[in-house]
Amino acid sequence: MEGISHRMVKVNGIDMHIAEKGRGPVVLFLHGFPELWYTWRHQILALSSLGYHAVAPDLRGYGDTEAPASSSSYSCLHIVGDLIELIDYLGVEQVFLVAHDWGAIIGWYLCLFRPDRVKAYLCLSVPYMPRNPEMKPVEGMKLAFGEDYYICRFQEPGVIEEEISRAGTAEVLKKILTGRRPGPPRLPKENPFGIYPENPITLPSWLTEADLSFYATKYSQKGFTGGLNFYRALDLNWELTASWTGAPLKVPVKFVVGELDMVYTTPGIKEFVSSGGFKHHVPLLEDIVVMEGAGHFINQEKAEEISNHIYDYISKY
Repeated sequence: MEGISHRMVKVNGIDMHIAEKGRGPVVLFLHGFPELWYTWRHQILALSSLGYHAVAPDLRGYGDTEAPASSSSYSCLHIVGDLIELIDYLGVEQVFLVAHDWGAIIGWYLCLFRPDRVKAYLCLSVPYMPRNPEMKPVEGMKLAFGEDYYICRFQEPGVIEEEISRAGTAEVLKKILTGRRPGPPRLPKENPFGIYPENPITLPSWLTEADLSFYATKYSQKGFTGGLNFYRALDLNWELTASWTGAPLKVPVKFVVGELDMVYTTPGIKEFVSSGGFKHHVPLLEDIVVMEGAGHFINQEKAEEISNHIYDYISKY
């Protein structure tokens, strides 16, 4: 894509694939599930043209990056370790951080563990959720949203992978990427993804058949287990981060979310973001932008606007 270059780098004992373009201060882009570096294609081109070195890795377990077998190798300490070594490899002290979905969660951990390496953070979709010392996260989600809540359904190795295989990789990706049903997302045992051949999905203008094919080809080769292992390490993350309970985030932050985002529309999240709870835990939160009519995959759906938000924010530093 228009001069985006690719290379493999050795970080934290694994081989990581990165896509990059441009020269200047580093903007590090972290993707979510079920995505790849490719979710940032528009922003890589935009920011590199504005004097930045845009770098988007396939995170551990995804795309062309190595995928350790055990879910215990996908803790927040492993993933942040990968990123710190990547930042070192790039030869810079600090990066501008831009992240979405699971990437956003990893972004919060990076800011919590190593605020010295992040100049400013533009976070999409997932606000910082402080650790609850009273209850492990998966148990809390079951109590709040039931056994069919998607994160609960992702926990048992092999089960959801088999259901994806039966439904078809491309069809599942299409359903997830185009979904606009408000949260909390649930996956019932019967037809979990709600795919009906007699009622095919029409792709929106921002997602082409070529885009879908890129994702589907990579996931057909790699499988979904690497990405799902991030969810399977949630309780392990809870155990590993007891020392950071109540610790404030010490990085400047701008938060952007679509008003129809399945995370933002999950009960309790909108209130947390708007009532001051979010700001309490992230004292350097500078701005909250709720984009009208936008869904979860906002960096693709509203590509130009998101690129503008990123540039407007980081150009201040």
